[in-house]
Order: sequence, then C-alpha cells, then structure tokens
Amino acid sequence: MDKHSVNIDLEGNIDTPLVVNKSFKERVMAISMSNASAREWFAKTRDGIRPWGEFANTQRFQTPKAVAPLPKRIVKNIEHFQSNYLFVFIGLVIVCILTSPLLLVAIGACLGACYVINIRNKDSKLKLMGRELTIAQQYGVVGLCSFPLFWLAGAGSAVFWIIGASVFVIMLHASFYTPGDEGEPFDLEMEPV
Repeated sequence: MDKHSVNIDLEGNIDTPLVVNKSFKERVMAISMSNASAREWFAKTRDGIRPWGEFANTQRFQTPKAVAPLPKRIVKNIEHFQSNYLFVFIGLVIVCILTSPLLLVAIGACLGACYVINIRNKDSKLKLMGRELTIAQQYGVVGLCSFPLFWLAGAGSAVFWIIGASVFVIMLHASFYTPGDEGEPFDLEMEPV
C-alpha cells in the first residue's frame, strides 16, 4: 500500500474508528498557519508602524487641489501607513465591543466556554452517549450554541459598523494626508494676449 493511504475496516461494525496514519495528520498540520509564520507577520507589521507623530501631523493635511492625483495619493498613503491603519481598525473594534455591553457579555461567554473546554480536556476527554468528542467538535458545539447569542447581541451590525467606520476613517486620512514626495502642484497661468 501507499504510505499516504488510509486504512478502513469494512467488517460492518459501526463503532470501528477510522485509522489514519501519522503522515496524513502531519500534512494537514503543514497546511495550517504555523507559529513561525504568524510571528514573522507580526514582526513585519510591527516594523512597518510609522511614528504616530508623523501619522497625525496636522500640517500635512491638505485638501487635494485636483481630483486626478487623489487615487495616487490614497494608494501611497495606504502603502506607507498600512500598519498604522491596522491599529486604527483594531481600535475601532475595541471601541465597538466596549460600547456594546451585550456583545461584550456574548464574547466573554464564548471565550469562557472555550477556556473550560481547554482546561477540561487536559484532565479527561468528554464523552457523549459513549462516544468521545474531539476538541474541534466541542469548539464547534460552542460555536453553534453561541451563534444565537451573538445574533441577539447585534454582532452582525457591529461587524458592518466596524468595516464602514474603518473604511471611512482610513479613506479620510489617506485622502487628506499629503505624502512627503508629493510637491505642491503648480498651475501654469497664461497671460492674455
């Protein structure tokens, strides 16, 4: 047999578990994001943060003289302040959660249930009707049970508010902040003949 094959017992016993060799599990784990790549992304984002004094320098805010250079200005600012805009987004998420007490309770209940699952599975596995539930299945049950709670708390409207507010604030900053290499456009004035 191939070393990546899956052995299935077809004797007719319903309770016979599916035997999966270790190399398949290792391949599945390789697909998921490893801690090294998460640390690399975090370090790259942290290194990309521009000084907040530069980000909020009010002397650099000017209305664009024409509409034509505006898209170029927006793209330059988004590339330059990408990490700062990420923190603006995170700040808006925190503000939204803190100003919605029911949403805060729903998130706390969901995270608390996940913490209890994590602690409980260190000691012994959960069995339901004679079958052992995996941690992923238990988290899935928590997700299904918390969905109505998040719906009642207005999580959907909160998500759309966060997206809308982030786009508005980021586009406003990117539109009015003058990049350093963008000089004042000069107008050629023609004298009447």
